[in-house]
Amino acid sequence: MSSDPLVIFTPSGKRGHFPAGTPILTAARQLGVDLDSVCGGRGICSKCQITPSFGEFPKHGVTVQEGAISEWNAVEQRYKDKRGLIDGRRLGCQATVQGDIVIDVPPESQVHRQVVRKAASARTITMDPATHLYYVEVQEPDMHEPTGDLERLERALREQWQIEGITADLSILSRLQTVLRKGKWAVTVALHKSHKDSVHKVLEIWPGMTEDRIYGLAIDLGSTTIAAHLCDLRNGEVAASSGVMNPQIRFGEDLMSRVSYAMMNPGGDQEMTNAVRNAINGLTEAIATEAGIRPFQILETVFVCNPVMHHLLLGIDPVELGQAPFALATSESLSLAARDLDLTVMNENAQVYILPCIAGHVGADAAAVALSEEPGKSDDLVLIVDVGTNAEILLGNKERVLACSSPTGPAFEGAQISSGQRAAPGAIERIEINPKTKEPRFRVIGSDIWSDEDGFEAAVATTGITGICGSGIIEAVAEMRIAGLLDAKGLIGSAAQTGTDRCVAEGRTHAYVIYDGSAEGGPRITVTQGDIRAIQLAKSALYAGARLLMDEMQVDTVDRVVLAGAFGAHISTKHAMVLGMIPDAPLDKVTSAGNAAGTGARIALSNLAARREIERVVRQITKVETAIEPRFQEHFVNANAIPHATDPFPELNSIVTLPTGDFNAGTGEDGAEGGRRRRRRRG
Repeated sequence: MSSDPLVIFTPSGKRGHFPAGTPILTAARQLGVDLDSVCGGRGICSKCQITPSFGEFPKHGVTVQEGAISEWNAVEQRYKDKRGLIDGRRLGCQATVQGDIVIDVPPESQVHRQVVRKAASARTITMDPATHLYYVEVQEPDMHEPTGDLERLERALREQWQIEGITADLSILSRLQTVLRKGKWAVTVALHKSHKDSVHKVLEIWPGMTEDRIYGLAIDLGSTTIAAHLCDLRNGEVAASSGVMNPQIRFGEDLMSRVSYAMMNPGGDQEMTNAVRNAINGLTEAIATEAGIRPFQILETVFVCNPVMHHLLLGIDPVELGQAPFALATSESLSLAARDLDLTVMNENAQVYILPCIAGHVGADAAAVALSEEPGKSDDLVLIVDVGTNAEILLGNKERVLACSSPTGPAFEGAQISSGQRAAPGAIERIEINPKTKEPRFRVIGSDIWSDEDGFEAAVATTGITGICGSGIIEAVAEMRIAGLLDAKGLIGSAAQTGTDRCVAEGRTHAYVIYDGSAEGGPRITVTQGDIRAIQLAKSALYAGARLLMDEMQVDTVDRVVLAGAFGAHISTKHAMVLGMIPDAPLDKVTSAGNAAGTGARIALSNLAARREIERVVRQITKVETAIEPRFQEHFVNANAIPHATDPFPELNSIVTLPTGDFNAGTGEDGAEGGRRRRRRRG
C-alpha cells in the first residue's frame, strides 16, 4: 500500500495517492477530475478554485489534519486582493498536497457543469397562495383625527378589501410614510397570511399601482442537488427553474456520512448549515437573474427536504437522526421568516414554509411526493419510488398508505463509479449493447446522436466523451445482463466466456470497455466489477425497502409503479426491471412522475388548502423503519441477484429473455461445469 498522502475529490468521489508537494490541479488531472484551468497553472485565471475540508471523514476512512494542504501563498493573496476569493477557497494550481486531504470542486470550477435534471412538471394547480397584492387608497392624515399612517392603511384594507388586522415589521414602518406620500396616498401592498395566521403581515409596499409581479420559490433541498422553481404567485406559472450541487457533499456523499461528520467534528453541523444556506442564496440570485426579475420580488419560499437536510437547513444538529429511535426535533410544518435562516438575497421580509416530516427518516420530501401523487386517493395499489442518494418509498391506496426510506447511496447518481460523473455535457446517459456482437452504442448528454450514427464525432466535439452518469451506468449494467456479459450473481465474464475482447482482465476480475479514447488523450470508460457491486448494493436497498412495505401490506404484487425524481424521468422502465430495482409489473403500469417532490413544493407554495391537507395526510401515513426490521436484510440479500434470487418476474420474462448460467472468476468455463472440473481436480 502506498505511503503517499491520499487525495479524495468530491463530488466525483475519485481518489488516489500522490507524493507530498503535488499540486492539487495535477492530482485532479491525473485522476480525471473535472477541474477547470486555462492559464497553465500560473494563478491568473482562478478557474481551478477548490475547497479543502478538514476533520473526520468516516465515509472516506480518513482524518484530515490542518497541515494536509500547503500554506496560503503570495500568488493566492495577489489574486484575492485584485479579484476576491471566497473565504476557505484555494487555487488548485497553487495549493499542494501535504497529507491525506478531502478536496471539494465547486460547480463553477467544473469544466462540464452539472445538468440538474429536476425540471418542473406541467401541472394544473388551483391558485390560493398565502401572499397577495392589494391596491388601496389611504385617507390622508388629519390634525383633528390623530391616527398613524399604519392604522389608516389598516382601515383602508378593511374597508376596501374586508381584510381584518395587519402587522408590519420595522423595515416596513421605516418606509411607510415616504411610500404613501410618493404614491399620493395610493399604494400597493403585499400581504401574507398563512393557514395558521389570524392577521395579515405586510411584506412589501409600493407607491401607487405597481407593475411588479411577486414570486415564490419552491425548493427541493436534496442530499446531492438543490433544485428551485421560481413561480409567479398570481397564476402559478414557473418563470424559471435552476439548480446547484449541494455543497454539503464535501462533508459526506450520503446522509449518515454527514451525521457522522457532525458527530466527530465539533461545529461540523454549523459548517454544513452555513454551506447550504450560502448555496441557496447563490441559487436565489442566479434564478432571479435568469428570469429577469429583482430578488426583492421573491416574497415566499417553500422547502421540501429529507430529515437530515431539514435539520441542517434549520441549524439543528442532526446527531439524534443517526441513532435509534431517530428522533426529529420537530415533525410539524414550520412557518418562519427567511432572515431567520440567513436567506438574505430574497426580500428582507420574505416568509418560509417547510412541509411536515413523516418520521425520523421519511421527511418533508416524501410528504411533498404524497401531496403531488396522492396515493391515499388511489383505487388501485400504487408503489411510488423517489430515487436519490436516499430513496423515499410510498405504498398505498384509499385504505392505507405506508412509507419508508432506503439508503441507496450515491451510485445511481454516478458517484462511487470508476468512470462515473454527475450529469453534465459529455457524460454517457444512454447505452445499448448488441446481444450478438457485444458491441455498445451510446448517447451523451448534449447530443441526440448515437455513437454509431453519422455526425456523432462532430456533435460531441465540444463536450467530448467524459464519463458515465447515473442513468448511463444503470442502463449499462442492465444491457450487460441482457447481452450475457454479466451473470445473475453480478459477475462479469472473461473474453473467452463472453465472446468479446471488450471484457478485459482487471486483477482477479473483469471489466467491460464501453469507450476507449486513451489514444487521443481521452478517458477509457469501463464498467468494472466494483461498479457492478455498487449498483447491486444500491438497487438491493431500493428493492428491499419496497418489498418490506409489500410484506406489511400483505401483498406480492402492486397494480402500478410510479418512478419519481430525476431518476424516474431519465431511465427506461425496462432497464429498471432488468436490474430488479422495482417489483415486477406490466411495463405500461410503470410511469414517471418527474420531480414529484418539487411539484409538491409548488402545490404547497400556490395553495393554502394543500398545506392543510398534507399536514392532515402525514398523520395518517404509517412509517416502516427499515433500519430495525429483520426482514429488510433478508430481502436485501435476495435482491443482490439480477434481477432477483427468489422473486419471480413473469412480466419481465414476457418481454426479455435473460441468459442463464454463471461465470466463475479466473476460468474460461461455464459456472456449473467449471465447478465440477475443479472439484475433480481437488479430489
